[in-house]
Amino acid sequence: MSEYIIKGGKKVEGEVTISGSKNASLPIIAASILNQGKTILYNVPNIHDTQMMYEILKKLGAEVVKKKNKVIIDTSKVSNYEIPEDLMRQMRSSVIFVGALVGRHKKATFSYPGGCDIGTRPIDLHLKAFEKLGININKNYGNITCTCDKIIGEKIDLDFPSVGATENAILAAVLANGKTIITNSAREPEIMDLQNLLNKMGAKIKGAGTDIIEIEGVKKLKDVSYNIMPDRIETGTFLCMAAMTGGNIKVKGMNIDHITPVIHKLEETGCKLEITKNEIQIQAPKRLKAVDIKTMPYPGFPTDMQSILATTLTVAKGTSVIVENLFENRYKYTQELIRMGAKITVEGKTAVIKGVRKLYGANVKATDLRGGAALVMAGIYAKGSTRIENIEYILRGYEKFDKKLKKLGVDIQLIKSEG
Repeated sequence: MSEYIIKGGKKVEGEVTISGSKNASLPIIAASILNQGKTILYNVPNIHDTQMMYEILKKLGAEVVKKKNKVIIDTSKVSNYEIPEDLMRQMRSSVIFVGALVGRHKKATFSYPGGCDIGTRPIDLHLKAFEKLGININKNYGNITCTCDKIIGEKIDLDFPSVGATENAILAAVLANGKTIITNSAREPEIMDLQNLLNKMGAKIKGAGTDIIEIEGVKKLKDVSYNIMPDRIETGTFLCMAAMTGGNIKVKGMNIDHITPVIHKLEETGCKLEITKNEIQIQAPKRLKAVDIKTMPYPGFPTDMQSILATTLTVAKGTSVIVENLFENRYKYTQELIRMGAKITVEGKTAVIKGVRKLYGANVKATDLRGGAALVMAGIYAKGSTRIENIEYILRGYEKFDKKLKKLGVDIQLIKSEG
């Protein structure tokens, strides 16, 4: 397993440019199956998860060519409809291929997905949406096969505004007969990015960003080139890093509209932010103030930022209360922070954080993507040296993380495992 070694005690200072969005890239890469031709994507982050998506595409019969600043995907020869089980188990987001495969082939076979262990994330909502569209679901010994003669537009009422279920329903419905209406749909910016990509291909979708999405089925789609939106969670991570260490950085290439809840919380802690259209200059106070957080579906405070801001608050003045409303296992990282001197009490979905003045370097392990990034932040702030194991989780979602941190003055070393 690869690891980071961080010598802490320094403020982060300088400029950092945000990479393309991980959570927008994955469904957009899957959507390339639908146009049965060429898709050229710009600003795709070079991370583990996008590499896994390319591997799945290749197994399905696609050609993927990566150049300096773009990825060219040709799906004209895709004939396979079975997602390899070994790749499916590595990454939960691989389930997003199902909607695209069913939309194109009227058939898909896959196993239950893997990924970060942050709590129960059943795919029942995905399957219910498929059934509404006339797709038959057959479960057999851990494998699931979706089949239909044709996809019929229908009203889909989601029990919960699931991002993945919303995206899969959109992908399956683009080439359907008739109109599909998704109610209680997820409203995340990544859904809007998927809509924009598909509409540029020739789809007829409206309503992304609201809780009702309408899809008028079309006969076919065309080749497309598209620029992926910036990563709002990476943006929030660097802002919180500056806040925690008392730093002063400029974050470039982001979209302020996507991170409003994070901005508001950082202002509550006492940070000063100068905001322009796609840049933020953040200056942290000598010591942050405690704040409370409740995670909610977008446009509420994002669950992906919970561990990041909670870690920031471990050194704030006062007591902060965190309520995690989406994933029940998302507090695993707190045990590692306690090893570093943090004072955190977790009961059920609530964490109470009593701010301390110092954290201390320790040997810790990442247990998921965002919790791993949170440990990096703690290591930057802490006195002494911190060794973070299992950083494969972190590499799933942050492009050139150690290189960007070095440019901000962080003493960080990446030690790669053999092989």
